[in-house]
Amino acid sequence: MKIFTFDTTLRDGTQGEAVSFSVEDKLMIAHKLDELGIDYIEGGWPGSNPKDKEFFVRVRDLRLKHAKITAFGSTRFARNPVDRDPNVRALIEAHTPVISIFGKSWDLHTKRALGISEEENLKLISETVRFLKDHGKEVVYDAEHFFDGWLSNPDFAMRTLEAAKTSGADVLCLCDTNGGTITGRLEEIVAEVRKRFDGVLGIHCHNDSDVAVANTVAAVEQGVTHVQGCMNGYGERCGNANLCSVIANLELKLGHTAVGPENLPKLSHVSRFIAELANLPLRNDQPYVGHSAFAHKGGVHVSAVLRDAATYEHVRPETIGNRQRVLLSDLSGRGNILFKLKQHGLGELTDEARRELLDRIKHLEYLGYELEAAEGTFELLVREALRPGVHLFEALGYEVTTRMTGGKETVTAATVTIKAQDGVHSATAHGHGPVNALDLCLRQCLSSLYPEIAKVRLTDYKVRVLEPKKGTAAKVRVLVEWTDHRRSWSTVGVSENVIEASWRALVDALRLELMRITEKDSSVERVVEDYCWGV
Repeated sequence: MKIFTFDTTLRDGTQGEAVSFSVEDKLMIAHKLDELGIDYIEGGWPGSNPKDKEFFVRVRDLRLKHAKITAFGSTRFARNPVDRDPNVRALIEAHTPVISIFGKSWDLHTKRALGISEEENLKLISETVRFLKDHGKEVVYDAEHFFDGWLSNPDFAMRTLEAAKTSGADVLCLCDTNGGTITGRLEEIVAEVRKRFDGVLGIHCHNDSDVAVANTVAAVEQGVTHVQGCMNGYGERCGNANLCSVIANLELKLGHTAVGPENLPKLSHVSRFIAELANLPLRNDQPYVGHSAFAHKGGVHVSAVLRDAATYEHVRPETIGNRQRVLLSDLSGRGNILFKLKQHGLGELTDEARRELLDRIKHLEYLGYELEAAEGTFELLVREALRPGVHLFEALGYEVTTRMTGGKETVTAATVTIKAQDGVHSATAHGHGPVNALDLCLRQCLSSLYPEIAKVRLTDYKVRVLEPKKGTAAKVRVLVEWTDHRRSWSTVGVSENVIEASWRALVDALRLELMRITEKDSSVERVVEDYCWGV
């Protein structure tokens, strides 16, 4: 069955704390949602702010292939005739093919928020819907607080739907606006509404009880064919129903068509794209699209997954554009090592070498290293195990000084000494902080032998305190991300001294790149994939 998808990330999603999009962001997101196969994109409330007004002007030039841009607003104000209501006029002037309006379904809101009678509220709904239909618009009627309204006064709640339906509303959308309705109760209410109304019913759930996705899916099982939500679950308070999970559940679990199997593999990419524009981290444990959704860490799990992925994966990750990952930690078994060697084309180790590598990994994890995100460090360990006699350079020592000048500016200088194939090299450099100075020195020492090392650049630097109770004497873990403009990788260092931890991560990154360069191995190109996946 076709289930229509209504994305409100650009409207309801932006009401979430810390979620904000520029007009340019909203246009790019609309384009991505259209590529995904979303049916309706609710762009905002044109009567509420200049940003949304500008969006509706500029979106007319966006060449969408499938989605219908939708403007959002309310029924007319009680004091205004419908044809002179500023909110309603702004909706018409947005020039969208679809308009979504909300009206009150809860008698409490009718009396307290609007201060009018039930009959007057029904008139607001019917006149606004009819006015929009007379202007040729497809109308989605959002019955705000419908489930709370049903529990308070089911007869009045149903009459509000009737007012919208008889005036021509194309969709009657039942809203769990407070997000407090539990799934079993919601199913019962939706089933009753379905008995009374034919045509398209919709569902709009908030996640205040952490069941928004479950409620949305349950509503579909009771006959709803229009689902509303936000990508990544953005939205006011605890967010809206996560449309990523809703779409995947409808397609893969219930056999419905939401965006279609040809578009479903784009889901993970669109989810991450929107998270990047929102400047918010995507939850690793987000179902279906999160980085950890198909990640396996325990040795027993990995051993089983190597035989048959279905043992610990409920769907194939490729179907939603994600992928299987095997993590390396003190919980790893030999199967984890075998998987990573095969995945990255790093060659084969003997059973003894694999055992030694696994013991080394577990010891490093015990010391505070984390190889789940440091795939560069793991690759270096493997290459060292494959070529135990190769020592491209040895770090003999370093010195770093930072002083404040009279002008209250700090100046950092570093000296590094290494031993390479052609003898001892030493270099001194000033940098923007200790890590930059050490990086410059080390490259100077190595560049005469390995000019290609100049291509490697630091792209991100993270420090985590491992023993907070020890204060400034605590052990820290430094994770550094690198690129050579073809691939990216990360390395890790651990020490009670943050400069020492940074140095270890720096040395490992350059040592790894030198091993790649010197090996001239055809497998190198496929060793390290985008660092955002981790290992």
